[in-house]
Amino acid sequence: MMTERISNITMGSYKGFLSVTIENEQIRMVIVPSLGAKLVSLVYKPSGKEWLIDSGERPLRQPEYGSSFGEWDMSGWDECFPTINTCPWEMDKSMNLPDHGEIWSLPWTYRIEENEVICSVESQLLSYQFTRSISFYSGNKVRMNYRVVNKSDQPMPFLWVPHPQLAVTEPTRILLPESMSEMLCVYEGHRLKNGETYAWDDISFIYPKVTGDGRKFYYEGQVPVRWSGLYGQDSENFLIVSVPKEKVPYLGVWIDEGMFNDRVTCALEPSIGYYDSLDMAVSNGTAQTIPAHDSFEWYVDIDLGAGDWHDVIDKL
Repeated sequence: MMTERISNITMGSYKGFLSVTIENEQIRMVIVPSLGAKLVSLVYKPSGKEWLIDSGERPLRQPEYGSSFGEWDMSGWDECFPTINTCPWEMDKSMNLPDHGEIWSLPWTYRIEENEVICSVESQLLSYQFTRSISFYSGNKVRMNYRVVNKSDQPMPFLWVPHPQLAVTEPTRILLPESMSEMLCVYEGHRLKNGETYAWDDISFIYPKVTGDGRKFYYEGQVPVRWSGLYGQDSENFLIVSVPKEKVPYLGVWIDEGMFNDRVTCALEPSIGYYDSLDMAVSNGTAQTIPAHDSFEWYVDIDLGAGDWHDVIDKL
């Protein structure tokens, strides 16, 4: 399948920041390059469904490098690389990697090539370049291509997850393949227990009510199937995320009912590395490593629609 050539890319302003909008007849995405190339809007145009939570009453500001992620706007889709939890850098233990990684807090450069928005950033701490390009793969499918170049003379281990804070505005089912029937709790919140495994059918529904709770799960081990998603029970809007599972072999699901955010949000986090901390992923053998002066590439596809979501996964 070829990348769709019919799209419109425009420059604008989002809450005082320069923004880039890429859209076709069905989907509109807005990117703010200076805020870690954050995706601040993802809309399915036929229904008007906005999938990303906005900053609400919190000010949208340029984050300080090395600060805690929770101190800022807690909105949109951010990229976590080369770790999520702060930890020492594997190649030099005297250096610490920031919370949620480096790149969410850094300004990125951007360029527009034909029907594609390409954003890049270089590390302030290490020797790498991280690039993400966005284009339409079909009318209702967005493709996000990723590439990391290791510019150093030594191998570079890393962990990556996207952190899309998806808006939960109605009773919502978190969709996983039937073969992924149990999930491991790694952040227990107020009601669950770390290290316990839970049947997904028992915990896969979330509601827009703010409870002050939160929790995170991982599929234990490499995923057997490459997709996950959300389905609104009232509106029937759905979002399906898919990845090449041989390159992105793990999956986390973060649910925040007001523990950190001010509204209910869910993040589907297909992952390179298991889980959350690079030093843990290195020690358990799940981190990806880029050889010196080499690169690593992967992609994320996002399908949006309303109605029967099974038609989408049947084609994956």
